[in-house]
Amino acid sequence: MEVLKPQLCLHRSNCAHSMVPFLSSRPTSRFRPRFQYFSPGCRDDSGLIIQKLALVRPTSFSSKHSNMKGTREVNVTLRSTSASIRPMTEELVESKSKDLPTSGDSIRQRFLDFYASRGHKVLPSASLVPDDPTVLLTIAGMLQFKPIFLGKVHRQVPCATTSQRCIRTNDIENVGRTSRHHTFFEMLGNFSFGDYFKKEAIKWAWELSTMEFGLPAERLWISVYEDDDEAFAIWHDEIGVPVERIKRMGEEDNFWTSGVTGPCGPCSEIYYDFHPERGHSDVDLGDDTRFIEFYNLVFMQYNRVTDGSLEPLKQKNIDTGLGLERMARILQKVPNNYETDLIFPIIEKASELANVSYALADDSVKMSLKIIGDHLRAIVYLLSDGVVPSNIGRGYVVRRLIRRAVRIGRLIGIKGDGRGNIEGAFLPSIAEKVIDLSTLIDSDVKARASRVMEELKREELRFVQTLERGEKLLEQMLADALSSAQEYGTAPCLSGKDAFLLYDTYGFPVEITKEVADERGVSIDMNSFDIEMENQRRQSQAAHNAVKLAVGDDAELTENIPDTEFLGYDTLSTRAVIEGLLVNGKPVLQVSEGSEVEILLNRTPFYAESGGQIGDNGFLYIPDANNQQKAVIKISDVKKSLGNIFVHKGTIKEGSIEVGREVDAAVDAKLRQRAKVHHTATHLLQAALKKVIGQETSQAGSLVAFDRLRFDFNFHRPLSDNELMEIEGLINSWIEGATLLQTKVMPLTDAKRAGAIAMFGEKYGEQVRVVEVPGVSMELCGGTHVSNTSEIRGFKIITEQGIASGIRRIEAVAGEAFIEYISARDNCMKQLCSTLKVKAEDVPTRVETLLEELRMARNDISAARAKAAVYKASTIANNVFLVGNSKKIRVLVECMDDMDADSLKCAADYLVDTLQDPAVVVLGSSPGEGKVSLIAAFTPGVVDMGVQAGKFIGPIAKLCGGGGGGRPNFAQAGGRKPENLLSALEKARSELVSILSEKAS
Repeated sequence: MEVLKPQLCLHRSNCAHSMVPFLSSRPTSRFRPRFQYFSPGCRDDSGLIIQKLALVRPTSFSSKHSNMKGTREVNVTLRSTSASIRPMTEELVESKSKDLPTSGDSIRQRFLDFYASRGHKVLPSASLVPDDPTVLLTIAGMLQFKPIFLGKVHRQVPCATTSQRCIRTNDIENVGRTSRHHTFFEMLGNFSFGDYFKKEAIKWAWELSTMEFGLPAERLWISVYEDDDEAFAIWHDEIGVPVERIKRMGEEDNFWTSGVTGPCGPCSEIYYDFHPERGHSDVDLGDDTRFIEFYNLVFMQYNRVTDGSLEPLKQKNIDTGLGLERMARILQKVPNNYETDLIFPIIEKASELANVSYALADDSVKMSLKIIGDHLRAIVYLLSDGVVPSNIGRGYVVRRLIRRAVRIGRLIGIKGDGRGNIEGAFLPSIAEKVIDLSTLIDSDVKARASRVMEELKREELRFVQTLERGEKLLEQMLADALSSAQEYGTAPCLSGKDAFLLYDTYGFPVEITKEVADERGVSIDMNSFDIEMENQRRQSQAAHNAVKLAVGDDAELTENIPDTEFLGYDTLSTRAVIEGLLVNGKPVLQVSEGSEVEILLNRTPFYAESGGQIGDNGFLYIPDANNQQKAVIKISDVKKSLGNIFVHKGTIKEGSIEVGREVDAAVDAKLRQRAKVHHTATHLLQAALKKVIGQETSQAGSLVAFDRLRFDFNFHRPLSDNELMEIEGLINSWIEGATLLQTKVMPLTDAKRAGAIAMFGEKYGEQVRVVEVPGVSMELCGGTHVSNTSEIRGFKIITEQGIASGIRRIEAVAGEAFIEYISARDNCMKQLCSTLKVKAEDVPTRVETLLEELRMARNDISAARAKAAVYKASTIANNVFLVGNSKKIRVLVECMDDMDADSLKCAADYLVDTLQDPAVVVLGSSPGEGKVSLIAAFTPGVVDMGVQAGKFIGPIAKLCGGGGGGRPNFAQAGGRKPENLLSALEKARSELVSILSEKAS
């Protein structure tokens, strides 16, 4: 598109639909944001659009940095070819710049308005919980557009613009230390999905920066990829940037890739120069004291194949990112992002609670206040989006941030909630300020404020309960590590087992332990910690630094396959055409008997797994000329893939199938009915929970299966038996009421206005399906349901349990599964009555009697074992030997054969009480296959010499494949290698002789 200078370029208009944020895996040696946005170009069918550019309108979305000098309001007639714009003088820019708003909200809105006036569809920010299994949280503006970039989903608009809320924690150690690192930030982006490309992206970025935001052109520097002559020429020849302010940079800095293979392309970045007086020689754009990168343009034009070579993409895309916080810093002329109006009000509230002045505080306190200001933004938006603190996954991220903020707040003197309650939680008071600032960032935050505040208060107070004890224990651990290092001349190191104890028992995220340890000059044995954490740590770190993209056969396969037409609401059978076949993920034309196959149909009655409901089962039949069955395919699952294409997974039982053939598709009606019953029962369960335990509870996940339903919900405690009975009673009364369900399709805004509940994490279009049980429940739902509640027949809760901090789970059965469950329980009770020879109502009393008899028998056995242990101990007391010259120490190291751990303790207690102080007793046994028990008991005289049982027994236990510890005078340990027990005890004997001889000399 040819545009006359100066470059106020208006693109063709009329865009639609939504976009996806994408993460760049380009290295960030200078801590650059790794996110870009793609902006699709848009066209009006008529080819003519009249637009008024209103470039001064406050709003609230986040961006990066910019200095601004002016703006304008221009009436433009825009045609589908090009636009001619009245030149704008420097005087006009300069005069208008003084009046332009520079608030973070206005910067966000001005960015969106700028690109909307150039034909971009303004799309809302996606949730921080992405609909993408490859990432833990939304880390980039382009993530929601990933399927479009891969060619797996057709673009709904040619270009788009967003202000995307993002979370990143991989640079958390830099938060508060640098001027620009955050865990929560807003990325402003413009995206092109095969519409405009390099020339328009560069011109608009320059125009936005210099004319809309008024940044002085002489303060802007440009970086381009070293081989990207095209971008260099546009910047120099068409934009007019001097050669000395355009830097060619290598692949590490200016070539964006999505991974080893997949879409990639060169980048170009715009930097703001805070110190132009330093000149043009020996300039390093990575110098944070002088420059800040505020706009990143990614030209996605290649696909990297497996051999490393680059091939042109069929559709070239634009993905850009401008950091709101950075632009606010530049325009508001403050020294760092934290002192902008986006964050500083939060810092001021924290300062008030800490009774300190930010302006007068030292660097350490300022850094702490910045961390609190940053973390509270991330915490509030994560909680609002439904992330609940826990020890895994996203929950671990928010828990880590909360506990880090609590600890730092206490260190700078924050006590209590600021309202006179010194024992109260302080984070909710600061969170109020975040919520006040949230209106234009995410309008839903205020609606969810009470739930956010309750969860925040509960999590903080839970942590505070153990924080002081944990801090004291950590201090002792660090002191021991430093003392041991000094004694043995080694580097101080905290064991992974100790770090895990703090994490598991006292709730210390290992990152906090590491921070405190680093302050004391102590490292942590992270390898050992990782072993202790097992899968927890790995899950919490899963896939939060990269978004995987690949261009392969599946993208090519779906180019010519339309979305599947779903008929399953109205019928359980239909005639359809096979549009595609997949075997092991690869497209094929024909598949024969016995093969596993994935089948794509043009239409289907089969429900595909979504919204918690599993996919239908059933059969596909291919009749021959005489209408006899020529082929039979058993369908065992149906899922959605690549948008709205249904993938029928099955096995060919008879005959063969091929692409293009007609099939008769039939759903298993009995299994469908079971799913319908459980899905409607799930809606009733959510309504009952809200009625019994409070409206604030919300769904956190669900499963609608043929044999049961599972419902996860936010709640801070177990439900009582009475509450569960009340919930069951309500649901069964609604079932008995025989209420007709009502299903409607309506605009999303109307559904929300009517009070329909949306399922967290689900994506909704402009038109939504609403399922209502009049007077009971109204939800947005695409699942299948009964037509009348009486079809459910009965409802029974099987279990209620906690699955994570603040998350409860109910499993229940309804309909046919309810009848089967009750029948099975009745049969069990009959067998129990027969075995115990009592009536059903007498079973509890009889069982209690048997349990009491069992407890008494076990106590008798334990007492007998203890007596036997003491007797055996008395027989080996004569094996004591003496160590030391001036001071004789009695030492006993013995193997007690297969004595159990409790008896071993009794024996050790007897011996240490019998032997004269100073004395040492070490006993070992193998109480079972693959088991080792060890006991170390030291008298006070030995402990006073500086020899501790807890420290001594651990290395001995390691020889038996285990570990352990305890107090200075008494310690226990275990192991898994009984074959090493005798050698371990021999090692203990020789170690004691050596240590005690030295101490007693």
